[in-house]
Amino acid sequence: MESFFAPGFLARKGDRHPYDGWSLDRRDPRVIQSFMPLWEWAYHHYFRVQTDGWHHVLPEGKMLVVGSHNGGLATPDMFMFMYDWFRRQGFDRLTYGLMHPRAWDVFPEMVVHQAAQCGALRAHPKMAIAALQKGATVLVYPGGPEDVFRPHHLRDKIYFAGRQGFIKLALRENAPILPIISYGAHDTLFVMADIYKQMRQLHEEWGMPWLLGIDPVVFPIYLGLPWGIAFGPWPNFPLPAQIHTRVCAPIAFERYGRKAAGDRQYVNQCYQLVCTQMQQSLDQLIAEVGDRV
Repeated sequence: MESFFAPGFLARKGDRHPYDGWSLDRRDPRVIQSFMPLWEWAYHHYFRVQTDGWHHVLPEGKMLVVGSHNGGLATPDMFMFMYDWFRRQGFDRLTYGLMHPRAWDVFPEMVVHQAAQCGALRAHPKMAIAALQKGATVLVYPGGPEDVFRPHHLRDKIYFAGRQGFIKLALRENAPILPIISYGAHDTLFVMADIYKQMRQLHEEWGMPWLLGIDPVVFPIYLGLPWGIAFGPWPNFPLPAQIHTRVCAPIAFERYGRKAAGDRQYVNQCYQLVCTQMQQSLDQLIAEVGDRV
């Protein structure tokens, strides 16, 4: 791993460079298209994806696509959704995805370079607002690291870690929310527990340093490739579990605008509505998958 994080190869914390997630202009449809054959093979032969609900996608205009993802840093359900999106919506429909700020700091520079070319933006309100005001579709996974590394016993749960920023964004920009759910990617690695609280206590009380000097937010213990058993949010190679994805009906709220986005109680109501509807959709998908097994 030392060579993986070698100086010059790592995207250094705080650096500003052309592909740092702060620009809407780095997206390159040609780069996206170049990844499609690899994603297509994984889609049909490795993850054997089954998907439905694509009639819910609005034919044009801005949207906030909200998802819950699984499978560690490999996030196979996210990439399989991206493959489906681009093959159905085309490469020229303006689409961006919000990527966690720490990913821009710790991922190798060549990775963040390619991510930006595929439409990744730094997960910051400024960038999300700019993209929506440009009429783009914006993909966000509000649960972030806590969601993608949630323990296996929580695999049936929609988990956004209480983050409501995406609700404020949708209200402020009058953007419809398009929920997406998936099931199966949690079996591409088995997260047994998240011991972040204990590791943070060691950091704060005993001075244990964080790797690369960056708080990882989560500290999972998981079984998976290539490590066997891993301690911490290390990159993983997903096991070949079947993935099911579903695009759900758009969610609209009663009120929009800056005033609505600033109403804490109303924001919480909208947040609970989204979580409830997505959980109900996930429960239904799981029941259907069980019936087919």
